[in-house]
Amino acid sequence: MKRKSVQEDDSAEALAVAVLGWLAADEDRLFPFLNLSGLAPDNLRESARDPGFLAGVLDHVMSDEGLLLACARGLERKPEAIAAAWHRLSPRASDEV
Repeated sequence: MKRKSVQEDDSAEALAVAVLGWLAADEDRLFPFLNLSGLAPDNLRESARDPGFLAGVLDHVMSDEGLLLACARGLERKPEAIAAAWHRLSPRASDEV
């Protein structure tokens, strides 16, 4: 199994936190995410410390191309950078075996 570097994981987590901040900045983006995740606004900050939750944030954005493109524009990042962070944070089926 290939080991991810700590620096890559830190960078992916930082980008996921930025994506979460972008979602939280607009109620029309935040509330659909909260409804899907089952979270409330008051426990978002605590959840943001969990790498699994951050992977879920990226899952949410990656599941909707329009949302992904808007997020990338809003963060002035390439959609591919968000996709790369998603791949680094999301568990892979082959890693679980």
